[in-house]
Amino acid sequence: MGFQVMTMTDAAAARVREIVENSNSDAKGIRVGIKKGGCAGMEYTIDLVTDPNPKDDLIERDGARVWVQPAAVLYLLGTEMSFETTTLRSGFIFSNPNQTSACGCGESVELKPADLAALAAKGEAVVRA
Repeated sequence: MGFQVMTMTDAAAARVREIVENSNSDAKGIRVGIKKGGCAGMEYTIDLVTDPNPKDDLIERDGARVWVQPAAVLYLLGTEMSFETTTLRSGFIFSNPNQTSACGCGESVELKPADLAALAAKGEAVVRA
């Protein structure tokens, strides 16, 4: 059975829709990626999308659209994106099976590329949108 690069919870979909609705632009959704930075080595990035890149993977749930940068796909395979609000913070949370560690403040992570051979051995395939 195939799977998407990334999934999102109801809470994440609701927050994405809220961000798009409250933007002062022609936003269509958000774009998730990764960049080098932080004390653990990598950081997740989130940007508004007004003009989708046809090379990005598109994840949709309940009207919320999230595009995934091609360079981030191998690091985000199997990730679930959620949104939480606590007493101290609110933000997107990434439950990523490719994460090997995180810094103490939680702002950066160490990621390894997904093991495609292991996924193939399980009979799983990536469904590209």
